Formats: sequence, C-alpha cells, structure tokens
Amino acid sequence: MSIFLKANWEHIIMANYIIDPNLLKPFLPKGVELDLFEGNAYVSLVGFMFKNTKIFSVPIPRLGTFEEINLRFYVVRKENNQIKRGVVFINETIPYPIVAWMANKLYKEHYTVVPTKHQIQKRLHTNKVNFEWFLNTKCNSIYVETKNEANPMKAGSLEQFIYEHYYGYTKVNATKTLEYKLQHPSWKTYAVLDYSIDCDFEGMYGNSFSVLKNSQPEAVFMAEGSLVKIEWERTELKD
Repeated sequence: MSIFLKANWEHIIMANYIIDPNLLKPFLPKGVELDLFEGNAYVSLVGFMFKNTKIFSVPIPRLGTFEEINLRFYVVRKENNQIKRGVVFINETIPYPIVAWMANKLYKEHYTVVPTKHQIQKRLHTNKVNFEWFLNTKCNSIYVETKNEANPMKAGSLEQFIYEHYYGYTKVNATKTLEYKLQHPSWKTYAVLDYSIDCDFEGMYGNSFSVLKNSQPEAVFMAEGSLVKIEWERTELKD
C-alpha cells in the first residue's frame, strides 16, 4: 500500500466536549455511526504542529511545516467481523492555500485557510503550548500548560478513546463516503496543569456548534505525537 503523506504531528492538543448527538447527524457520513464513550458523543477542538511534510516521500519546500486547527467527531464502522474506529472532520484550518487546495481537490476534504501561529516553551518541569488562528480579525486560541514528562495512556480511558481512532471518513455527499487509514504508534500524553480556549465556534464551524461557546470541555489532553503516515487509497463505502 503506497503512502501518500508522511509528516510529524507534534504537541497535539485536544479539547473535548460532550455534545448532543442530534447536532452531529447532518455531518454523519453514510456507512458509519457515532462512536460513543460511556454513552456520550464528543467533538474535539484540535491544535497541533504539522512538521516535515512529505508527499510520496518528496519534501514540500517552505510549506512542509505549519499549524493545523480542526474540529472533529468520532465514528465507528462495523464491517463483517472488523470494528473500524475513525474520525470525521467538520473543518480543518491551515495557513497555506496550495496545501488546502490539494487536499480538497484530491480527497474532497474540508480545508480552509486562515493565518495561524504558535508558541512552544519547554521548561525544566513544564511545557507551554499555544496555537492561534485569525478569523475576520478575531484572534482565536487554544493553550495548555503541561508537565514535561509524557506517559502511556491508560487502557479504557477517555484519553485513549479520543486519540486512538485510526481511520478517517469523508462525507462527499449524502450517498458517498470515502474511507482512509492512518498509521502511527500509540502516543504518550502529558498531564495538563492549565488550559485556556478562546474560539468563535459559530464563525469557524457554523451555527450547529455555537453551543460550544458557553460550554466547558469535559477534558483537555496533549499528546507528544509521532511520525504519521496516511495511505493513498481512499475506499468508497458500499453500504
């Protein structure tokens, strides 16, 4: 299986909100169902660094390292005796138009382009990571302070549920869904000591997610990340 994209994903912040499953149904691709944790549906506001990106093992000059911000939710596909846990992206935001164009054109993804920046401070006992992005002159941000020692995730935890979905599902239209696979090891995570979130959810993601403006996340996590590989093949689901 040829690998389309390789990149290091680093400092992967996840702010995780319980949400009414009915709000997600219009975005649910055909052929999958919502994946729940202890009976709850979640959406995650995500910020991370995309570094040393390569397309078919060819580096992308000057454009290979950038911030990504996305909003995603969790689904599962039951196929014969296999359980495939995956994510659906409401929107993915990056700073480079050509990269967004390529993803949208080739794979019918939902990338948009806005200015972004980040600050990462590594200290003796703590890490401070901040991602910012700008929409209509408003500065949005997601910030965490963590301990500097990363540890394996606990089996059966919300943390493991959020991070360990290894498929992506793209809703092309009401009847067409594309499936793809991600490859990466189980990540270690940092204990979060403090966080701050300032996001215009309605402006970024539409009225369906305006409820998040006044919601507190159930949990905020940060993973150290790793090399991630995304396979070239997209499989159109047949049911």
